[in-house]
Amino acid sequence: MRPRLIAILAYLAAVLAIGVSVWWIALGAALGQLVERGHSDLRLASDRLVSELQSYRELAVLLAGHPSLVPLVTGGSGDTQDVQRMMLGVADMTGSLEILLLNRDGAVVAQSHGFSNPEPRNLSDTAYFKRATQAALGSMHWQFGDERQRAFTFAAPVFGMDRKPVGAVAVSVDLEQIESSWRAAPQVVFFTDEAGVVFISNRAEMLYRSRVPLEDLASRRSFPGDYDPSELRTFYEFDIGNRGGFEVWQQEASVYLPSRSLHVTQSLPLMNMVGEVLVDTSEAEQLALFQALVAGAIGLIFGAFMLFFAERRRGFLQRLSVEAQANARLEARVAERTAALQQAQQDLVQAGKLSALGQMSAGISHELNQPLMAIRSYAENAEELLRRGKEDVAGENLGRISDLARRMGRIIKNLRAFARQETEPLGRVELGHVIDAVIDLAGTRLREEHVAVSLDLPDGPVYVHGGEVRLQQVLVNLVSNALDAMEGREGKTLAISVVAGETVDVSVRDNGPGLSDPEKIFDPFYTTKEVGKSEGMGLGLSISYGIVQSFGGEIRGRNHPDGGAVVTVQLTPAAAMKDAA
Repeated sequence: MRPRLIAILAYLAAVLAIGVSVWWIALGAALGQLVERGHSDLRLASDRLVSELQSYRELAVLLAGHPSLVPLVTGGSGDTQDVQRMMLGVADMTGSLEILLLNRDGAVVAQSHGFSNPEPRNLSDTAYFKRATQAALGSMHWQFGDERQRAFTFAAPVFGMDRKPVGAVAVSVDLEQIESSWRAAPQVVFFTDEAGVVFISNRAEMLYRSRVPLEDLASRRSFPGDYDPSELRTFYEFDIGNRGGFEVWQQEASVYLPSRSLHVTQSLPLMNMVGEVLVDTSEAEQLALFQALVAGAIGLIFGAFMLFFAERRRGFLQRLSVEAQANARLEARVAERTAALQQAQQDLVQAGKLSALGQMSAGISHELNQPLMAIRSYAENAEELLRRGKEDVAGENLGRISDLARRMGRIIKNLRAFARQETEPLGRVELGHVIDAVIDLAGTRLREEHVAVSLDLPDGPVYVHGGEVRLQQVLVNLVSNALDAMEGREGKTLAISVVAGETVDVSVRDNGPGLSDPEKIFDPFYTTKEVGKSEGMGLGLSISYGIVQSFGGEIRGRNHPDGGAVVTVQLTPAAAMKDAA
């Protein structure tokens, strides 16, 4: 008992290890896909932000080259009102927050807004002005208004006649205006400045937040006056860890942000910022957990099955032995029944042929008796002619005797072939020979009943796939049924036609009363013959149906529009069977 318990505990430990491994691998794979998606989303957001800000940067460069600005910044006689109206029009058309013209000392000499009662301003200490005075493009993000509003400014130098900076044009844009167009994005996207503070984001609750410790952050920059530093600390208590090389953040302060998310970054040198995105990992973690649970469940189910199998193995093997013996007996019985059924089918087919021979016996006897009587008469005449010395006439009689003997031999050959049980495998059968033999077998009855026979056969030989004897039996049954249907009628006509194409169709038509129910004529024991007029039991067409099916063909009956019945046997050309093989 103890080794068994140890084995069970070892198996459970292995299942647990497999589940943890599946969870770890699945989580790594899912996070890898999230990283790719995060990089794609961040690239799109960054490109959109840079593209929108780039237009204001280019606007600053364009305005800095305006010829009416140089006289104002150099103390010349420029028209300040015209320049300010021009700057106001440009600001209105481009959606700029403000456009300023600064002289070389940083003083504002013209502005797009508030120029009716301007307040003296000097922006010489700003980073963007200092950069512009160095003949380069300057930029800076800053707060205004109630300290919650944010702007981004681009400054371009204004060059004098000596190609040296004599002032600057500063174009500012309200970042709230840019953010409004992409707040509906599903991912949390934000951009942090050099101090690590979130300055641009598509989530309002992310603004002015930082994951930099507050004691370090205080030395880098100041916060809005109405923000509580403790709120910042509570919000950004992240557990940052590496799971397979992926940085995952965790937070509990805001219900509007994912509790755990994948953190992806991208540097934006043009803006002097870092783009960042948070991708929710809850679905990836749930999927990994689900896969681990499935793996564990499969392991437990497999273990339970193995335990059950070990417990029941002996009984199961015993039942298998009993079932094997029963199956062997059943298979032997099935084989016996199958052999008996095949023999019964062969006997039934043979009985059908013998029945047809019985019905034709009188006609066959007459067919053989006539040549025999003629042979006897020709022989006696030849004997008398030879005594008289008329050898030529006697020779003609002997020739007639030879022809009659060949005719009798052909009839007997057809009878013997029709009566024997066919043992040869299916093969190529020349359809014309089969039809000639059938006409010979039914010839006496055709002549006695004054039946006009119409044959419509192809010019050349037609080979089909089947057995010659069984095919003769099918056509004899069809001809015999047609003659029975025309009994008592005047102007009896039997038409046999062959159409060769993808299939070979042999049709036997009579001008009798037609079929009362064409769908039932191949059912066993179904017959339309009156009692007492025929010994038919309704098995001829049923037997024919089985024979044709064994050839891989079809047989069907219908009524002809001009009267009478038509039974068509559809066979496969021998060439088609050869190609298929």
